[in-house]
Amino acid sequence: MVDEIARAVAALRRGEVIVYPTDTLWGLGADATNARAVERLIALKARPDRQPISVAVSSNEEIEPLADLTPERRSYLRTHLPGPFTVLLPPSPAARRTLVPAVAGDHPTIGIRVPDHPLARALARSLGRPLTATSANRHGTPPARTLAEARSAFGTEVGRYVPADPPPSGAPSTLVDLTGSRVRERPRR
Repeated sequence: MVDEIARAVAALRRGEVIVYPTDTLWGLGADATNARAVERLIALKARPDRQPISVAVSSNEEIEPLADLTPERRSYLRTHLPGPFTVLLPPSPAARRTLVPAVAGDHPTIGIRVPDHPLARALARSLGRPLTATSANRHGTPPARTLAEARSAFGTEVGRYVPADPPPSGAPSTLVDLTGSRVRERPRR
């Protein structure tokens, strides 16, 4: 697994897009601070430009510099992460400066995951900065449920396919909006 992580991180640092496992679905990963890499990811997905892209980090502590956290938000994160949730939070000024606009530019929220998958967290930790966390699929098509489905969708357009054990569950993450006065959970379809 260590060699696989090192090869995937090297691809990310070269600005390539990878397919990697999370606890929920296979994800398309790019360095969320590299504009060229994120633009490539958007083109691969054929995703609308204005649709924000979530990020994955390796721990709750890595969320601190990215978002405006209140005691209530911190409590929710401690209780639920790592896990199958994408939390929406107000981005911090530092996030707006360091992450590409498609992640935290002019959006009122930033989507953040701490996946409950050791390989996904090891990738983010080894990269040393947030990794995009969007499902491995073209916009408007079902997400890849297996690595073979991801390969079929993207072929050689992706720099690296990272195998997983355990495989993702196949269910999308639950979207949790923590920007208001109360928690709002929205299961994804």
